[in-house]
Amino acid sequence: MRLFDTHCHITDERFDEDRIAVIGRMQEAGVERALIVGDGAIEEQPAFALAERYDWMYAATGVHPHDAARWDGEARARVERWMAHPRAVALGEIGLDYHYDLSPRDVQKRVFDEQLDMALRLDKPVILHIREAHGDATDMLAARWKAGKLPRGVMHCYTGSWESAKQYLAMGLYISFSGAVTFRNAPKLSEVAKNMPLERLLVETDCPYMAPVPMRGQRNEPAFVAYTARKVAEIRGMAEDDLALAALENGRRLFGID
Repeated sequence: MRLFDTHCHITDERFDEDRIAVIGRMQEAGVERALIVGDGAIEEQPAFALAERYDWMYAATGVHPHDAARWDGEARARVERWMAHPRAVALGEIGLDYHYDLSPRDVQKRVFDEQLDMALRLDKPVILHIREAHGDATDMLAARWKAGKLPRGVMHCYTGSWESAKQYLAMGLYISFSGAVTFRNAPKLSEVAKNMPLERLLVETDCPYMAPVPMRGQRNEPAFVAYTARKVAEIRGMAEDDLALAALENGRRLFGID
C-alpha cells in the first residue's frame, strides 16, 4: 500500500530511544507521506526540524484545547511565525476537548475561534481535535461556514456518529480515521467509514496513542497506519491498495502537497 499518515507525533519523548528505527519501519510499511504534529504552546518545534530532514515529511503546529489557557500574545506570534515555515502545511491541532477540561470551556472556545481566524487569514487548513464537544464545535463551525469564514480542514481521529459526520462533511471538512476504527466496540465508526464519500477520507495513527488492532496496547507508530487502512478498506468492500491510494491523494489535496 501507498500510505499517508496524516497525523502523528513522532517527536514525542516516547520515540526518543528508537526514532530512526521507527522512521525506517514507516518506509518499509509503505508510508510515503507523514504529517508531524507539534505543540504550539511551547517554544521548541522539533516537528519542523524533522520535516526539514526528510523531504516526505511535513509539519503542523497549533495550541491544543488542553493548553488553551496558555494562549497569549507570545503563543499567537509563535504559531503564526511557524506557519510561515516552508514545511508547514496545516494549523493544528486545535479545537475543543470537554473530556478532561484542562482549560476552561469558555477559554477553549475563544482560543479555538482565534486560531480559526488565523488559519483563514493565512490560508492554511486546520487539524480539528473535538472530543466530547461536538455540540459546541458544530455550532461554532456551522456559524463560520454560513458566513463564509470556515477554513478547510480535517476532523482528526474522528470518533463521532454518522449524524455528526454528515454535518461536518456538508461544511466541506475531511474526516480522518485512526486505530479506533479497528476496535470491536466502535460500530458507529464503521457506519461512518462505510457511508462517507471516498474523496473526503483520510487515515492516521495519532501515535503514540490509539494503536490499532492487532497492535492495541502497544505504543503506536506510523507503520501501523496500514492496519487502519486495511480495516477501512474491508468495511467499504474495497481493495486495500485502492483505499490507501485514495487516502494518500486526499491528504495531498487537502494539505497542498505536490
